[in-house]
Order: sequence, then C-alpha cells, then structure tokens
Amino acid sequence: MSDAASRVVLITGAGSGIGAALARRLASPGMSLLLHSQGKDEAGRARLRSVEEGCRDQGARVETAFGDLGVAGIGATLVEKASATFGRLDQIIHNAGFADRRGFGELTRAELMASLSAMPGAFLDIANAALPSLCASARGRVVVVSSFVAHRFREGELFPASAAAKAALEALAKSLAVTLGSTGATVNIVVPGFTRKDEGKVGALPRSAWEEVAKRNSQRRLALPNEIAATIAFLLSEEAAHITGATIPVDGGLTLG
Repeated sequence: MSDAASRVVLITGAGSGIGAALARRLASPGMSLLLHSQGKDEAGRARLRSVEEGCRDQGARVETAFGDLGVAGIGATLVEKASATFGRLDQIIHNAGFADRRGFGELTRAELMASLSAMPGAFLDIANAALPSLCASARGRVVVVSSFVAHRFREGELFPASAAAKAALEALAKSLAVTLGSTGATVNIVVPGFTRKDEGKVGALPRSAWEEVAKRNSQRRLALPNEIAATIAFLLSEEAAHITGATIPVDGGLTLG
C-alpha cells in the first residue's frame, strides 16, 4: 500500500459498537490503528483485545490503550502513544462517550461535569495534543461522533447532560474545522440515531424499549453500528477532502421531525 493510502488512526471507544465496527472496516495492510477503550473491567478489556485481534488478522498494525477520558490529560497520552508507536498521527475519531438519562431534579452539577469532561473535555485534550500532527499530515481527518440527543428534544427522550456534552463537542469540532482549514485537514460530525447495541451489551434504554424507539424514525428501524462506521470511513477518505465542518445525521430520519 502506498504512503498516500497508509494512515495512522486513533479511535476512542473502539471496544464495541460504532468504534469496533469502524476499526474492523478500516483494518487492512498499511493501516496503523491505536484503539482505545475505558477498560474499567476485564470484560471491557477482553472486548478491545478481540477487536485488536480481528484487525491484526486483516493485516493492520494495531496498538491498544486503556484509560478514562474523563480524567484530564488522558486524551493527550493517546496522541503521544500513537506518535511514539507509529511515528505520526493522521486521523482521529472521537467516538467514546456514554448516555446519562438523569433529568432536572435529579441531575447534579457533578454529574453534568462528568459528561462534559468525558466528551468535549477529552476532545479538547486530544485536539490540542494532535494539532501539530494534523497540520503536518497529508491525510489529516477528524470525525467526532455526536448524538441525536443534542438535536431532538421530546418528552421521554431527554438526556440533558449528554445533550449538553454532545452540543459542546459539536461546537469544538466546528471551531477546529476552521482552525485547520488552510492545512487541508478536515473535521466533521456524525450524528447517529438509535443504534443497535452489540450482543450482550446493555444500552441507555431497557431492552423492552428498543422495539418502540425503532419506530420513531422514518425507516422504522434501529441503525446498525456498521452503517455509522461506513459514513465515518467515507469522511476519512480522499473522496471527502472538500467536506469540513459538516454535521451529518445517520439516523433513518429521526431528526427530521
């Protein structure tokens, strides 16, 4: 694979769902992947190791890293590890996050700050540390994974802390798009709707609710992680070189109404 096609890519939240699907989609000879997961328990670590093994089987060079992105500085260490391991960093996908459904009256300031630290706070750490690498790369790309919760506000579907965190993440991404504009590096936002969880994973909603929420978009079904990953992979490609600062819903029409 040519130098133009080879890339060093950092994916946060790569142990399951969209992040894992993207890692598997990108994995190929010439591709170098730093895959991150919080790894708070052995089950989480095992999931990331499984993704790592699958990507290596497809010919990619792979390194893994664990850490709580809610802790200041962890994001910067991921950038440093990618550069130290592979010699550079070309592309970043900030996918890690979590859903907090606590509403007004129960959501505390500390809980709000936890969401802000783990999503936009971590992204700021990553972007600041990666700025020289992104400016120097011929394939500089950043994609942040947001959520419909920052765009759709309906009774029974409110995620105040997560919505605030994702909205802040989107604002940072657009600001970074302008900052990097003259370098040719791009920054874009993908907004998934309700997305199917990996087998055995429990999401923000009870299992009994998934069938009902699947009916809320125009296509009347849940998204598959690989459908979100396909959009991200396109935004990382040469074909998407003139797309930057865009917010792209991949939600089956959920945010249309």
